[in-house]
Amino acid sequence: MKSKVVVAMSGGVDSSVAAGILLKKGYEVIGITMCFGFKEAGKKKPSCCGIEGIEDARRVAHKLGLKHYVLNFDQVLEEKVIKNFVSEYLCGRTPNPCIRCNEYLKFERLLNKAKSLGAKYLATGHYARIVTRSPGHKVTSKIFLLKKAKDMYKDQSYFLYRLKQEQLKQILFPLGDYTKTQVRKIAADFGLPVKDKPGSQEICFIPDDDYRAFLKHGLTRIFKTRINTDIRPGLILDTSGKVVGEHKGIPFYTIGQREGLGIAMGYPVYITKIDARKNTIVIGRKEEVESIGLIAGDLSFTGEAVKREVALRVKIRYNHPEVSSKITPLDGGKVKVIFSKPQFAVTPGQSAVFYRGNTVVGGGIIDTFDNPR
Repeated sequence: MKSKVVVAMSGGVDSSVAAGILLKKGYEVIGITMCFGFKEAGKKKPSCCGIEGIEDARRVAHKLGLKHYVLNFDQVLEEKVIKNFVSEYLCGRTPNPCIRCNEYLKFERLLNKAKSLGAKYLATGHYARIVTRSPGHKVTSKIFLLKKAKDMYKDQSYFLYRLKQEQLKQILFPLGDYTKTQVRKIAADFGLPVKDKPGSQEICFIPDDDYRAFLKHGLTRIFKTRINTDIRPGLILDTSGKVVGEHKGIPFYTIGQREGLGIAMGYPVYITKIDARKNTIVIGRKEEVESIGLIAGDLSFTGEAVKREVALRVKIRYNHPEVSSKITPLDGGKVKVIFSKPQFAVTPGQSAVFYRGNTVVGGGIIDTFDNPR
């Protein structure tokens, strides 16, 4: 029998297959499903974290013969993820809650729970790989490298850039060397009841996938404030400063947005700037949404931090192509990124993730962007 491992089981095919693979390799496997006490009764909850997900995870655990527990993570979700989600939108930024969920729930709180159960590892169904580099004459201990998955289409390394060495050595990603097609086949071979279950593309805590309604509810429930105090209509300006329309509230918009503006200019227009302090939105042509660089803060690195100017590839959001860039450290724990070619819709609040080949170096939260026009 190999070491004990806790698998985060959402009830989806990926985490279910991850559990099955580890069991087949001889690990002692325990399944844990995180549940959340969603506050909006009557709303449709995403399948991954609601009752459906819990029941599917339980059925998979029974099929595989695993111990299975359900733990309530509602409080830490609200404190670490939802409050940030709402406040960032109020500031005219666009957050990525999945990154914070990984950082604070899965690989902090759940990892600690796994260790308290005597497990050596926590495993998830993420498509990514962890590779060890042996000690050398300059390195006295093993180095753990976070790398992209074999299936580049499903690669989720972008969401994992905040993992540190101490965490990487305690984590397993069993699906990193498989494609999604192979995972589906393995699920069928194991006879798992979720083998044909579609993947979830929703944000788990947003009922009906309606983030605007969630923001309104979050303001009154979490921040105890009136909606019309913090979400107010305001002016839409063109890049010359001319008033061309009215928006419904800063949190309902994001950089690069084209749909839902209600403005006819005779040519396609996009949001180029959001100013929460002035409660204004600026629109312009597509080329006016392109940026030559950005400033990022709240940095995190999987190994050594970037301490001098270096050439890396940068991804400014998930499913966005990487671009060769120059990364320069700044005072105050920030970095400046200059792209080799302009990028569309660089968005404050999103993460800029740095790669060297297939290896994740680290990343940070986008603060500002440089527009050459």
